[in-house]
Amino acid sequence: MNFSIIVAIDKKRGIGINNDLPWHIKKDLKHFSETTISKSDKLNAVIMGRKTWDSLPQNFRPLKNRLNVVLSRQDNLSLPEGVLHFKSLDEALNNLNDSNEIFIIGGGSLYHEAIKHSGCNKLYITHVDIDKNCDTFFPEIPEKFKKTSESEVQTEDDWKFVFTEYER
Repeated sequence: MNFSIIVAIDKKRGIGINNDLPWHIKKDLKHFSETTISKSDKLNAVIMGRKTWDSLPQNFRPLKNRLNVVLSRQDNLSLPEGVLHFKSLDEALNNLNDSNEIFIIGGGSLYHEAIKHSGCNKLYITHVDIDKNCDTFFPEIPEKFKKTSESEVQTEDDWKFVFTEYER
Protein backbone atom coordinates (compact mmCIF):
# COMPACT_ATOMS: atom_id res chain seq x y z
CA MET A 1 0.00 0.00 0.00
CA ASN A 2 1.49 3.32 -1.10
CA PHE A 3 1.33 6.47 1.00
CA SER A 4 2.62 10.03 1.20
CA ILE A 5 4.23 12.08 3.94
CA ILE A 6 3.20 15.68 4.60
CA VAL A 7 5.25 17.94 6.88
CA ALA A 8 6.53 21.49 7.43
CA ILE A 9 10.21 21.79 8.36
CA ASP A 10 12.61 24.57 9.27
CA LYS A 11 16.17 25.06 7.94
CA LYS A 12 17.49 22.28 10.20
CA ARG A 13 14.53 19.95 9.48
CA GLY A 14 12.91 20.91 12.80
CA ILE A 15 9.21 20.06 13.07
CA GLY A 16 8.26 20.64 16.70
CA ILE A 17 9.00 22.20 20.08
CA ASN A 18 7.53 20.76 23.28
CA ASN A 19 5.00 18.65 21.34
CA ASP A 20 3.67 21.68 19.45
CA LEU A 21 4.18 23.22 16.03
CA PRO A 22 6.93 25.85 15.99
CA TRP A 23 4.81 28.14 13.82
CA HIS A 24 1.20 28.80 12.92
CA ILE A 25 1.10 29.67 9.24
CA LYS A 26 -2.44 29.87 7.88
CA LYS A 27 -1.35 29.26 4.27
CA ASP A 28 0.45 26.09 5.33
CA LEU A 29 -2.56 24.84 7.30
CA LYS A 30 -4.73 25.50 4.24
CA HIS A 31 -2.22 23.62 2.06
CA PHE A 32 -2.29 20.72 4.55
CA SER A 33 -6.09 20.57 4.46
CA GLU A 34 -6.36 20.89 0.68
CA THR A 35 -3.74 18.17 0.19
CA THR A 36 -5.09 15.67 2.73
CA ILE A 37 -8.84 16.03 2.08
CA SER A 38 -10.07 13.80 -0.74
CA LYS A 39 -11.57 15.20 -3.89
CA SER A 40 -13.49 11.94 -4.47
CA ASP A 41 -16.24 10.15 -2.57
CA LYS A 42 -13.68 7.99 -0.71
CA LEU A 43 -12.05 9.44 2.37
CA ASN A 44 -8.31 9.95 2.59
CA ALA A 45 -6.63 8.57 5.71
CA VAL A 46 -4.26 10.54 7.94
CA ILE A 47 -1.97 8.41 10.10
CA MET A 48 -0.37 9.98 13.16
CA GLY A 49 1.38 8.98 16.34
CA ARG A 50 -0.36 9.37 19.68
CA LYS A 51 1.62 12.47 20.65
CA THR A 52 0.61 14.15 17.40
CA TRP A 53 -3.03 13.24 18.11
CA ASP A 54 -2.68 14.69 21.63
CA SER A 55 -1.15 17.90 20.22
CA LEU A 56 -4.14 18.61 17.96
CA PRO A 57 -6.41 21.28 19.43
CA GLN A 58 -9.49 19.64 20.94
CA ASN A 59 -11.83 21.45 18.53
CA PHE A 60 -9.92 20.02 15.53
CA ARG A 61 -10.00 16.39 16.73
CA PRO A 62 -10.63 14.33 14.74
CA LEU A 63 -9.49 16.09 11.57
CA LYS A 64 -12.67 16.56 9.55
CA ASN A 65 -13.38 14.85 6.23
CA ARG A 66 -10.52 12.38 6.72
CA LEU A 67 -10.22 8.96 8.30
CA ASN A 68 -8.08 9.58 11.40
CA VAL A 69 -5.70 6.80 12.41
CA VAL A 70 -3.66 6.90 15.63
CA LEU A 71 -0.65 4.62 16.12
CA SER A 72 0.23 3.62 19.66
CA ARG A 73 1.41 0.50 21.44
CA GLN A 74 -0.99 1.35 24.29
CA ASP A 75 -4.08 -0.84 24.49
CA ASN A 76 -6.38 1.49 26.40
CA LEU A 77 -6.40 4.61 24.24
CA SER A 78 -9.53 6.71 24.62
CA LEU A 79 -10.40 7.84 21.10
CA PRO A 80 -13.63 9.21 19.65
CA GLU A 81 -15.87 6.96 17.61
CA GLY A 82 -14.62 6.60 14.05
CA VAL A 83 -10.95 7.17 14.92
CA LEU A 84 -8.96 4.00 14.27
CA HIS A 85 -6.16 2.72 16.50
CA PHE A 86 -3.38 0.40 15.37
CA LYS A 87 -0.14 -0.62 17.03
CA SER A 88 2.11 -0.31 13.98
CA LEU A 89 2.38 1.43 10.63
CA ASP A 90 2.21 -1.88 8.75
CA GLU A 91 -0.91 -2.94 10.67
CA ALA A 92 -2.57 0.37 9.77
CA LEU A 93 -1.58 0.13 6.10
CA ASN A 94 -2.89 -3.44 5.89
CA ASN A 95 -6.28 -2.26 7.19
CA LEU A 96 -6.75 0.86 5.06
CA ASN A 97 -7.65 -0.75 1.74
CA ASP A 98 -10.81 1.36 1.38
CA SER A 99 -9.02 4.70 1.70
CA ASN A 100 -8.44 6.89 -1.32
CA GLU A 101 -4.99 8.23 -0.34
CA ILE A 102 -2.98 7.76 2.85
CA PHE A 103 -0.92 10.52 4.46
CA ILE A 104 1.56 10.28 7.33
CA ILE A 105 1.20 13.51 9.35
CA GLY A 106 3.67 12.98 12.21
CA GLY A 107 5.31 12.96 14.56
CA GLY A 108 9.05 12.59 14.50
CA SER A 109 9.46 8.87 15.14
CA LEU A 110 6.68 7.98 12.69
CA TYR A 111 8.29 10.15 10.00
CA HIS A 112 11.63 8.36 10.56
CA GLU A 113 9.95 4.97 10.16
CA ALA A 114 7.68 5.95 7.26
CA ILE A 115 10.31 7.58 5.04
CA LYS A 116 12.25 4.28 4.95
CA HIS A 117 9.13 2.20 4.20
CA SER A 118 8.84 0.71 0.70
CA GLY A 119 5.30 2.12 0.41
CA CYS A 120 6.38 5.75 0.85
CA ASN A 121 6.29 7.22 -2.64
CA LYS A 122 5.66 10.96 -2.20
CA LEU A 123 6.68 13.76 0.16
CA TYR A 124 4.83 17.06 0.54
CA ILE A 125 7.25 19.32 2.38
CA THR A 126 6.78 22.95 3.35
CA HIS A 127 10.27 24.42 3.78
CA VAL A 128 10.06 27.30 6.27
CA ASP A 129 12.99 29.73 6.03
CA ILE A 130 13.86 29.94 9.72
CA ASP A 131 15.65 28.02 12.48
CA LYS A 132 13.27 27.64 15.45
CA ASN A 133 15.54 25.60 17.78
CA CYS A 134 13.19 22.63 17.56
CA ASP A 135 13.48 19.50 19.69
CA THR A 136 11.86 17.16 17.14
CA PHE A 137 13.20 16.68 13.62
CA PHE A 138 12.31 15.27 10.23
CA PRO A 139 14.83 12.78 8.82
CA GLU A 140 17.11 13.60 5.91
CA ILE A 141 15.37 13.18 2.58
CA PRO A 142 16.75 10.00 0.98
CA GLU A 143 18.38 10.37 -2.45
CA LYS A 144 15.73 8.10 -3.97
CA PHE A 145 13.28 11.04 -3.68
CA LYS A 146 13.55 13.67 -6.42
CA LYS A 147 11.99 17.13 -6.26
CA THR A 148 9.11 17.26 -8.74
CA SER A 149 7.62 20.67 -7.94
CA GLU A 150 8.31 23.77 -5.91
CA SER A 151 6.11 26.81 -5.40
CA GLU A 152 7.21 30.40 -5.59
CA VAL A 153 8.36 31.79 -2.24
CA GLN A 154 5.28 32.36 -0.10
CA THR A 155 5.06 34.96 2.66
CA GLU A 156 2.77 35.38 5.63
CA ASP A 157 3.53 37.88 8.37
CA ASP A 158 7.29 37.42 8.95
CA TRP A 159 7.35 33.86 7.55
CA LYS A 160 8.88 32.87 4.21
CA PHE A 161 8.27 29.35 2.92
CA VAL A 162 7.91 27.17 -0.17
CA PHE A 163 5.72 24.16 -0.88
CA THR A 164 7.70 21.31 -2.44
CA GLU A 165 6.85 17.83 -3.63
CA TYR A 166 9.25 14.90 -3.96
CA GLU A 167 8.59 11.53 -5.58
CA ARG A 168 10.53 8.34 -5.93
